[in-house]
Amino acid sequence: MPQRRPGLIALVSITFLAVSTAIRLMLLAMTPKGAGLGAVLLLKAAATGFFFDLVTLSYALLPVALYLILLPRRVATHRSHAWFLRLLFTVYLGVLVFDACSEYLFFDEFGTRFNFIAVDYLVYTQEVIGNIRESYPLTPIFSGIGIVALAGAWLLRKYLDRGINVTFTGPYRRIGALLVLPALLSYSLVHVSYSSISYNNFANELAGNGIYNLFAAFVNNELSFTRFYRTKPQDQVNSRLRTLVAERNNSFVNPSSERFTRSIRSEGKEQHLNLVVVVEESLSAEYLGSFGNKDNLTPNLDRLASQSLLFTNLYATGTRTVRGLEALTLSIPPLPGTSIMKRPNNSGFRSWGEILNAKGYESKYIYAGHGYFDNMNAFFSGNGYSIVDRADFAKDEVTFSNIWGVCDEDLFRKVIKEGSKSYAAKKPFFSMVMTTSNHRPFTYPAGRIDIAPKTGRKGGVKYADYAIGRLIAEASSQPWFKDTVFVIIADHCGGSAGKTDIPVKRYEIPMLVYSPAHVNPGRVEKLMSQIDVAPTVLGMMNMSYQSDFLGRDALKESGQEPRAFISTYQKLGYLTEDRLLVLGPQKYAAQYQVDRKSGEAKKQAVSEEFLGDMLAYYQGGDYLYQHRLNRLR
Repeated sequence: MPQRRPGLIALVSITFLAVSTAIRLMLLAMTPKGAGLGAVLLLKAAATGFFFDLVTLSYALLPVALYLILLPRRVATHRSHAWFLRLLFTVYLGVLVFDACSEYLFFDEFGTRFNFIAVDYLVYTQEVIGNIRESYPLTPIFSGIGIVALAGAWLLRKYLDRGINVTFTGPYRRIGALLVLPALLSYSLVHVSYSSISYNNFANELAGNGIYNLFAAFVNNELSFTRFYRTKPQDQVNSRLRTLVAERNNSFVNPSSERFTRSIRSEGKEQHLNLVVVVEESLSAEYLGSFGNKDNLTPNLDRLASQSLLFTNLYATGTRTVRGLEALTLSIPPLPGTSIMKRPNNSGFRSWGEILNAKGYESKYIYAGHGYFDNMNAFFSGNGYSIVDRADFAKDEVTFSNIWGVCDEDLFRKVIKEGSKSYAAKKPFFSMVMTTSNHRPFTYPAGRIDIAPKTGRKGGVKYADYAIGRLIAEASSQPWFKDTVFVIIADHCGGSAGKTDIPVKRYEIPMLVYSPAHVNPGRVEKLMSQIDVAPTVLGMMNMSYQSDFLGRDALKESGQEPRAFISTYQKLGYLTEDRLLVLGPQKYAAQYQVDRKSGEAKKQAVSEEFLGDMLAYYQGGDYLYQHRLNRLR
């Protein structure tokens, strides 16, 4: 009985699966050479990917099911109904083509399918849409999408009309009810982590579905560590963590308490120096000449590096600005899901700002853009900082801006003004400064450097370097300059794509500590993490204070093996000199022997002792966070 065939449903399903397969082939073509994708792994990725395409399709068919169930028969049989469905099908094809274009652009920039970054793109529409407008030729892109959708609808018109006829002359309500079942099963039984089929990250990306990943990232912004990750008994974890955070000249305030509050005692006279921490957007270590780059992108930073204490083995905790700011401010390893900065109830921590406020400092978070982005204002204002953002710039203080904020030169002039205000009030100041110029669309004032604006990352890096040079030059004429420490560090790297679970080389960032009168030039080769920055800088200033930090003073010998923390929003990494342990949802664990210079990784058996150290930090840090044991209030 041909009238009982779900013709329209079949057409929708076939077009969805065809476009999803085309996207997977497109991403495969974009995967860099040497990605390690052998024939067997590609077949496994293709099979898993097709499964996730079917799962995503089951959700996509839910609106079709509701339509079939609820539509009155008199409407379904009306002659204008077919024209309405032709219009809907054309829009549907346009959405599929738009998804293909979006996945291409996203993979080109980030080396991954849609993830939590794409969720941010949906939440912060003003900045993101503005960035897209400034970065891409939207008129040709959308015109092309429209033309392809119309052409596809015209080519498939016979199949569409036939599908409409057989679907809406048969028992379509029964068909609609049956479509609900696969979606319910998928919701109950399928998890995004099932696409992790290998230690090869590119294979895992091919094995997923971009639309499914997008919604999974939205739903799983905060993942339960104890539910999804490997764990050990909590008392064992806490005991090991107490050993790992112990250092010379510090002790627990209350050893019998579950809290990890420690009393840090200085080894010299406290120096209440001004502190300016410049967090440079996407400044990978590989861009600096001091780290071997030959493109002369960072002449000012390279000059400063020779006059600073340069840290050469520092790793970012994540791939987003919020992760870097979280690590620098709270000195806590990255928890699975989104950053603490973007979670509710994210205030009351004993932050870097709170510690210096107790010393009489004025702590400020100074941002080039609008601080509602990524919940920055709420986080910093709730943790001891006053806010200076785009709304606080007078018209005559802005010479150039784009959708992300004012250019770095304007930002740094504001930093100097704010420092001078504190100096005039006879207050030492701590300024946490977040830049934006080294970010797509890479626009900046013309004529500053020999790379034209809007030509790519190299221009963004070189302009950021130029602005740093101007900051130091202009600050040096201020009366407070001599007693100021400048820390220049990246929030994360410029790219995070790689063939391993967590590509180590994509997390290397520079840090310079510059203060001619107080800091001797040199190099620190010790492996360290962003969570170690605050205790290290406070140690350089001989500060005594109470701390809930889980980071270490990297210049102090602790007797413990150096380590760093690196992560995506689901995968958590624990890195030592030559080993990397990666944990993921569904109790996933993989250990590698790594060459940090080359980035090469070789899988090895998971060491329970090594896992114990990793869980001490990650499970222990999660326990402190969940039980509010690292907060003042």
